[in-house]
Amino acid sequence: MDLEASPLALPFPDLPSIEGVTLRVSKARYKDWANDPERADLTFAELAEGTAVAGVFTQSACASSEVEMGREQVKQGRARALIVNAGNSNAFTGYRGREAVDQIITQVAGHLGCAQDEVFVSSTGVIGVPLPKDKAREGVAKALEAAPCGWIDATNAIGTTDTFPKAAKASAVVDGKTVELVGIIKGSGMIAPDMATMLGYIFTDAAVEPAFLQALLADANTRTFSCITVDGDTSTSDTVLAFATGKAGNAPLANFESVGADAFAAALEDICRQLAQLVVRDGEGASKFIAIRITGAASDESAHRVGMSIANSPLVKTAIAGEDANWGRVVMAVGKAGEPADRDKLSIAFGGIWSAKHGLPVEDYDEAPVAEHLRGQDIDITVDLGIGDGRATVWTCDLTHGYISINADYRS
Repeated sequence: MDLEASPLALPFPDLPSIEGVTLRVSKARYKDWANDPERADLTFAELAEGTAVAGVFTQSACASSEVEMGREQVKQGRARALIVNAGNSNAFTGYRGREAVDQIITQVAGHLGCAQDEVFVSSTGVIGVPLPKDKAREGVAKALEAAPCGWIDATNAIGTTDTFPKAAKASAVVDGKTVELVGIIKGSGMIAPDMATMLGYIFTDAAVEPAFLQALLADANTRTFSCITVDGDTSTSDTVLAFATGKAGNAPLANFESVGADAFAAALEDICRQLAQLVVRDGEGASKFIAIRITGAASDESAHRVGMSIANSPLVKTAIAGEDANWGRVVMAVGKAGEPADRDKLSIAFGGIWSAKHGLPVEDYDEAPVAEHLRGQDIDITVDLGIGDGRATVWTCDLTHGYISINADYRS
């Protein structure tokens, strides 16, 4: 499948190196990459001793062995390595899938001389095909001996149906030290997270205690990764991991009383939001990036659920693809959300222009400026429920024939 870059793609940023992180890639040949036979599909990140780790994972009941093991591994709080396999999700593969992960972990841990639970593995791609152990063994062996590479090589290597490499950066002043954060992510379809989404990895040179890093990542996730959707489908492999090498030299952040903790938390949430929105911009077949802002809800949680109901509606998404300001479809999506709402208090705006207020079409409504807004690539929809103080923002993309084309021949 030869995919053109999304029209919503953003250029790859100039990223700083993170001390304590060394990246390498190799060609495991997990699948026939017909459009790029020379591409790498195995990524190895070697991490300094003492690196803290935190993670959020899919809530899918059919999660992969990599996810099940990762959930347990993050509890011990330290990491020395990350292996990412692209082209095969290794999900729904039973004991054979688990054996493949065990083999990778044993191989990498033996090379680094570290504990096995400090080696994290992720896989992405087709569901239901066991990860080939022979290809994994050879791919890992090549990666362990490969020359170090840059962020863009690693980002390209973790992709599947991604049409452009996605990465972001942030920084903060912590204890008088400037700490850097770099994140890379893959994801384009099967995006409707119930925790995190796709495969995303954040690296920082800050010193952060594992428990605090876990709390910060989980909190940031609720307002970023868990606020995006492309197609309403939650992956079996969704994982976001954060690694803190401690090489910046700051006093370790242990809680919000630590100097610079607020600044670091803001930077972490910023990079999570950037990465989450990049995934939406690469939504399969997407031509519009849509921000849906909910206000006046019964609670923030209720606002989030209403927003996701709108964002996951095929009728809303196809209307935006057709540049049609059909606010009736938004009303429908609010009504089906199962959340408190009052038809006669509901107001809806496109691009900041109210189409309906307090349950009625706006008098003398001029659709021309709204139509002009919908011809753009960045679309804003605001819904005020008028019944409380709850608010949330979620992000999605439109639904075009391109989504069908990509997924109709995904395995070919």
